[in-house]
Amino acid sequence: MDGEIPAVWFLISSFGFILLSYIQYKKAGKSLETIFLSCLAIIFLISYFILVFTS
Repeated sequence: MDGEIPAVWFLISSFGFILLSYIQYKKAGKSLETIFLSCLAIIFLISYFILVFTS
């Protein structure tokens, strides 16, 4: 390992956050936790695209 995080980990993490936010939404509805997980999914997905298209 050279200390860099592969871009695919951001994609995998964003899919995980999407799944968790979907489960949280079905369980508790629109809550603060659901919004937080959705924001994390969006941030990680944007980070993936930035890493893919800039390098």
